[in-house]
Amino acid sequence: MEDDEKEIRWVGSAYDDLLEFPKDCRREAGFQLGRVQAGLAPIVWKPFDDVGAGTREIRIADPTGAFRVMYVAKFEEAVYALRCFQKKTQATGKKDKAIAQARYRAVVNARRSKS
Repeated sequence: MEDDEKEIRWVGSAYDDLLEFPKDCRREAGFQLGRVQAGLAPIVWKPFDDVGAGTREIRIADPTGAFRVMYVAKFEEAVYALRCFQKKTQATGKKDKAIAQARYRAVVNARRSKS
């Protein structure tokens, strides 16, 4: 990791969930997260502020489905990967949003308790 790159901190089951993606989608997610670590935007993303301020969703399209990585990179110490999942419908599911929101709150609370 370069000195100016942020580390990725996986929240909850996000890393294990990413490992469930098809190989090409995992590779693409890793490439996009590498861009985020370097301070760049992913190539295809969408803001997701209703999960938490600064939350973004990396969007990966594959013949096997649509895959998403929700993360927040606004904190100076790390990129927090909140939720990795395969989309089953056009809209993001309430369960996926709720999990990401809970993990976002956990990150904010943990950061608050350290300061």
